[in-house]
Amino acid sequence: MMQQKDVVSQKVNNHSQDDINPEDILKILDEHSEGMGSLIAVLEDIQIKYGYLPEKALRIVSEKTNRSLVDIYGVATFYKFFSLHPKGKHLICACLGTACHVRGAPRVVAELEQQLSIKAGQTTEDKEFTLETVNCLGACALGPVVVIDGHYFSKVRRSNIKQLLDKAREGFDKVDIGKDERIFPIEVSCVHCKHSFKDEEFSIDGYPSIGLNAAVNGKKGRVRLSSLYGSYNVSTEFEIPQGMVVSFTCPHCNAEISDVSECPDCGAPLISMLVKGGGAVRICSRRGCKNHMLDLV
Repeated sequence: MMQQKDVVSQKVNNHSQDDINPEDILKILDEHSEGMGSLIAVLEDIQIKYGYLPEKALRIVSEKTNRSLVDIYGVATFYKFFSLHPKGKHLICACLGTACHVRGAPRVVAELEQQLSIKAGQTTEDKEFTLETVNCLGACALGPVVVIDGHYFSKVRRSNIKQLLDKAREGFDKVDIGKDERIFPIEVSCVHCKHSFKDEEFSIDGYPSIGLNAAVNGKKGRVRLSSLYGSYNVSTEFEIPQGMVVSFTCPHCNAEISDVSECPDCGAPLISMLVKGGGAVRICSRRGCKNHMLDLV
């Protein structure tokens, strides 16, 4: 899916405990009701704000909710999405699941560790990179799989690592809108009701955006994509974690926007939209995956 502007890793990586404003934590607590489900939501909002879960913030949550700090840490360490430490500017996630393992994933991780001079689970001294490993990224047939800043890379080899790190430093989405001939505006509509998705009231990249309804993890809201094919700029009404598959629906007929095919890069469902003038555009529904295809007639 096209990249969200306010990416968590770009928001905070240099916070210290002294930067934590108790009023911000109290405000987050006020926005959620009691229950374990709300605790997870509280921790999500804290991490969205600070990029990780600072100890000072967790102690405030413990005090104000009358929950033991042990229980809160238990939740924070159980879910992979949460982090108790600041992460680097660029987050690298390498899969070590069975399918990737037999295809050489351990050698890929070893090469990443050598070039970054850190071990998995650590952050480089300059706070540039954080390296993590997981048991599955949902793209087993494409292993070894490495995700960098939400970009999925399949069938990675040791010889690819330096190039991937250099691209991360430069910025994967660095494009010159207006000069790059691969980037051009398109108008799209629903495959069901044929109503245009053009949102005249909300512009991205200087053009009316593509307005869709989206849902993930029980949260719903409007997502607006750039109408420039080749641009990954997006604006959302709620935080969408990296790697999550998003369900999209038409804001006019409420039908699900989906396609029968899957993303060749990460295996997530594609969403399909009609292009004015003939053809269709297909975009991956996984947040961070940049796969998109344009078929014109």
